[in-house]
Amino acid sequence: MPLVRDKIVEYPKDIDFTKQSVEVPGTRRPGQTGHYRNAIWGLLTSETPGALCTLDQVFDLGMKAGKDSEFLGHRPIISTDPLKFANRYVWQTWGQVDERRRYVGSALSHFFSKGELGGGEYETVGIWSQNRPEWQIVDLALHAYNKVGVSIYDTLGKDSVEYIIDHAYLTVVFSTSDHLPTLLKIKPKVPMLKMIVSIDTLTPESKRILSQWGQSAGVKVIELSELETLGKANLMEPIRAKPEQLASICYTSGTTSNPKGVLLTHEMLALSTQSNLHGLPLPDDGVVLSYLPLAHIYERIAELACVACGARIGYFTGDPLRLLEDAQLLKPNFMPSVPRVLNRIYQAAMTAGNAPGMKGALFRRAVQTKLEALRSTGTVTHAFWDKLVFRKVQAVLGGHLMLVTCGSAPIHADVLDFLKIALACDVVEGYGMTETCATATKSTPGDPSGSGTVGPPQVINEVKLVDVPSMNYTAGDKPNPRGELCVRGVNCMNAYYKDEKNTRETIDEEGWLHTGDVAEIDSYGRFKIIDRVKNIMKLAQGEYVALEKIENTYSSSPVVAQLYVHGDSLQSYLLAVVVPDPAQLATITSSVTGRKVSPTDENALSAACQSEAVKSAFINALNVEAKRAGLKGFETIKRIHLSLVPFSIENNTLTPTFKIRRKDAYNMYKAELDALYALGEPTTSNNSKL
Repeated sequence: MPLVRDKIVEYPKDIDFTKQSVEVPGTRRPGQTGHYRNAIWGLLTSETPGALCTLDQVFDLGMKAGKDSEFLGHRPIISTDPLKFANRYVWQTWGQVDERRRYVGSALSHFFSKGELGGGEYETVGIWSQNRPEWQIVDLALHAYNKVGVSIYDTLGKDSVEYIIDHAYLTVVFSTSDHLPTLLKIKPKVPMLKMIVSIDTLTPESKRILSQWGQSAGVKVIELSELETLGKANLMEPIRAKPEQLASICYTSGTTSNPKGVLLTHEMLALSTQSNLHGLPLPDDGVVLSYLPLAHIYERIAELACVACGARIGYFTGDPLRLLEDAQLLKPNFMPSVPRVLNRIYQAAMTAGNAPGMKGALFRRAVQTKLEALRSTGTVTHAFWDKLVFRKVQAVLGGHLMLVTCGSAPIHADVLDFLKIALACDVVEGYGMTETCATATKSTPGDPSGSGTVGPPQVINEVKLVDVPSMNYTAGDKPNPRGELCVRGVNCMNAYYKDEKNTRETIDEEGWLHTGDVAEIDSYGRFKIIDRVKNIMKLAQGEYVALEKIENTYSSSPVVAQLYVHGDSLQSYLLAVVVPDPAQLATITSSVTGRKVSPTDENALSAACQSEAVKSAFINALNVEAKRAGLKGFETIKRIHLSLVPFSIENNTLTPTFKIRRKDAYNMYKAELDALYALGEPTTSNNSKL
C-alpha cells in the first residue's frame, strides 16, 4: 500500500540555507534576543487548518494505509538454549494491531470502571519493557481509551521504579517477565499496585508460582493474552480524546534528586508528531528500526511520526550486539540514533578504511572527494565512490537508509559529515527535551555547513536566547548572540507532576520553557549548544552527570585539597583537575618512587605531579571514595591532571563563597584537559550500554 502522505511536508527544492529562521519583528527586549521562528515553513499551532491535536487522530491517519498493510514487526525467538532468533521479520497488520489495542483498552476500561484499578488523580497505566510490538500496542490502547501512560526505563533499578509507581499512583503495570519478581518484591512498598500484566507468555510452572506469590502479596498477575481475551468479551468502542487531555507522564532521569514527571497532553504529543513529519523522507513501503528506549520521548515521537504516515516499525531483538544483524534483515529507511551508536559506526568505518596500500588510498580519496562536495553543495551521493567504496558501509545498516536522526547529546561535526557521505543519506541533528516532547530545533538536510548546529526552530516552536550574566553570555555578543535557550510552543509542558517548585523554575509567566542549555545563533539562523547554565551535563552516551555532586564526593578524599571535575558532551567519561594535599602527595610519591619526599619540597612535588605512576595511585585513592558513595561508572573520574596551583578568588577560579567558577577553571586548564581527552577513551571505562 502507498505511504499515507497527508501530513508529510517535503522541503522545498530551493531552500535558502542562509536564512533558516526569522526573528519576529518587535520581540527584542533588553537582556534577550528576539523570538525566532522557522523561516521555511512558518509556525504551526493548534488553530492551523489540518492540525493533529490528539493521538487517536494520529492512529486514524496511519490506518489509511489499509488494514492488511504491515505495521509492527519483530524477529521471533526460535531457540532459547542457546538464544536464537529467526532470520526474518514477522509482521502484524494495521488491522490486527487495531483489534489488539481495542481488546487491551476495553479490558483496562472494564477493570477501572469496576473499581478494581484506579483511585489516583489520573487513570495511570505503567509500561516496563524493552521495545517490542506489545509496547506500542499497549500505548496505542491507552491513547484510544482515555488512560494515561507512564513509561518506565527498562534498565531502572528498584528504587526508581518504586518511586515512579508511588508518585504516579500506578495500579497496573505491563511488564516483561524478567521484571515480574522485582515488582512482586516491592509490592509492600507500593500498596496501590493491584495488577501486573506479563507481556510474555509464561510457562505453566512460572505462572503458578507468580500467581501464588501475587495472591499472597495482594496483586493480580495475569498474561497479556488473558487480558486481551477479557477485553474481547467486554468490547467497547474507543473513546475520543480531547486535545487538553493528559496522555502521558514521562519521567526524566534523576540526577541529584528523584525523577521529575513531565505532564504531556494529547495536543502536545500529536502536534510534536506533526512537526516531525516536516521533512520526513520515506518511500511508499517505508520502515523504521526501533531500538532506542521507547520510555525516552525521542523514540516515542519518532515512532508516532511513522504511525501517522502508515509506515512500518521493526523492533530490534533487545540485544545491542545483534543490532547490526537486525538492521541488515530489516533494511530500514529511517533510523533514529544517538551519538554513542553513530560514533561507533564512524570509528569502525574509519579503522577499516584507513588500511595500508591501495585500499587505504582509495578510501582517503573517496572521503576527500565526497567531503568537498558535501561542504560546497550539500550533496551526499556520488555514483562512482558510493559503488566502489561506501557500498559496504551502507550495507552494514541494510543499505536502504534515507534518514538518520541524532539526538540526546551533542555529536562532533566531523562525525556527522563523514556519516552523511558514507551512508549517502540525510543525517540530521536535533535538539529537544522531555519537557518539549523531544521537539525544539532540527538541522536542515542539504545544508553544506549545517553539521555542528542543531538547526533552526521546528515548525511548532519559537526560540529565544536570554542573557546569562554569571557566565558572560549575552544577546549582544559578537559575532553571534549567546544565552540560555528558551523554547515556547504548543508542545511545551505546562507542569511537572506534583512539583510546583521545579515547574516555577522551568516555565516563566509568559510560557517560555528555560532549558538550562546555553546556545548561540549564527547568521544563518541556526542554533548551536555551547554550554550548560546549571552544572548538570549530558555525556556522549546520553547519561546525565551532576558535576558538583561528583566534586563533593571526591573532595572528601584525604588526598584532595581541591578538585574540579570536567566533562565534555562529545566524550563519554569525566576528567578532573586535582590540587593534592601536600602531605598526602609526598606520602604517595615516596611510596611509588621508593625514596622519601618531603611535603615542603616543591620541586619534588612538582615533578611528582607529572608522574603517571603517581597519577595512577591518586586515581586509586579517588576510586575508594567513588565506591563508598556508590557512584555509577559514568560518574567516576577516568583521568586526572595534578596541579600545585590552587583555585582561588585571586585567579578568578573561585567565587567569594568558594565555589568553583567552572568556565574559568576550564579556561585555566584547557590545554591539559584537551590533551587528556586526546589520548582517547580509557579501556577500563565503565560506560553504560546503548
